[in-house]
Amino acid sequence: MAKLYFYYASMNAGKSTNLLQADFNYRERGMHTLLFTAAIDDRFAAGTITSRIGLTAPALAFDATTDLAAVTLGQDAPPACVLVDEAQFLTATQVDQLAALADRHGIPVLAYGLRTDFRGELFEGSARLLALADSLVEIKSVCECGRKATMNLRVDASGRAVTHGTQTEIGGNDRYIALCRRHFTERAASA
Repeated sequence: MAKLYFYYASMNAGKSTNLLQADFNYRERGMHTLLFTAAIDDRFAAGTITSRIGLTAPALAFDATTDLAAVTLGQDAPPACVLVDEAQFLTATQVDQLAALADRHGIPVLAYGLRTDFRGELFEGSARLLALADSLVEIKSVCECGRKATMNLRVDASGRAVTHGTQTEIGGNDRYIALCRRHFTERAASA
């Protein structure tokens, strides 16, 4: 039976690297996969999943209007697996579509993304994945103190904590720091 998986972590935990490894494993066995990534993430080439260690793969870019089930089922042949990067940017409806791909069409779906934003609030896609996924897998990252990093602190150009603003602001190490809850709370309180 196919399942919906949600692999979640803070920034810089290797989510995209893990996704690309899973994709490689399927393709190495001669299986066709379908990769999606958020169109809003424009840090690298559009329609490309890029890991910080230099791995890349082409992907279909999705936005809030993309019907992921229709795109998947519209392929010449059904994929052996659907992999979604930046899954926090999915809508609740899109997560429902992914669940239907697993439940009704027998296609495993592996979704990778952040659990929470820079304020410690759930993203819409992450909230729905936490509610529906058959399997929740936390990918570990490390805080500057050595403890497990679970939070994403947004910082300005001077490295000071940012606690207000829109939920989504694309950036990497220049804009976000993965921290444990204690250090996240301390740095946010000093903003």
